[in-house]
Amino acid sequence: MRHRKKGKKLERNKAQRKALLSNLVGSLLFHEEIITTKAKAKEAARFCEKMITLAKDNSLHHRRIILRFIRDKKAVEKLFTVLAPRYRERKGGYTQVIRLGYRQGDGALMCKVRLV
Repeated sequence: MRHRKKGKKLERNKAQRKALLSNLVGSLLFHEEIITTKAKAKEAARFCEKMITLAKDNSLHHRRIILRFIRDKKAVEKLFTVLAPRYRERKGGYTQVIRLGYRQGDGALMCKVRLV
């Protein structure tokens, strides 16, 4: 049973799923938009919201929590210097998932995730 379990498995084990989401969120924060499948996009948006909320309170503790999840130091630096001040007054809803259409090869629904 999946009672009270959040998130999708994305057909990967825990380590692969964590690495995938870490890379997706790091790319999203650095480039401010990415294109991926619908399931990955929704999960990446969820984690990105949490990271921006943590970064708004610029403390060493929150920086270390974020660095534990996102290994890309350039993305984390941009998060704290550019993105967190940008969303200082906003309560939430930092990301937007836009459907693009179906992928040619396997018919997967592709989405663009971008920062608002």
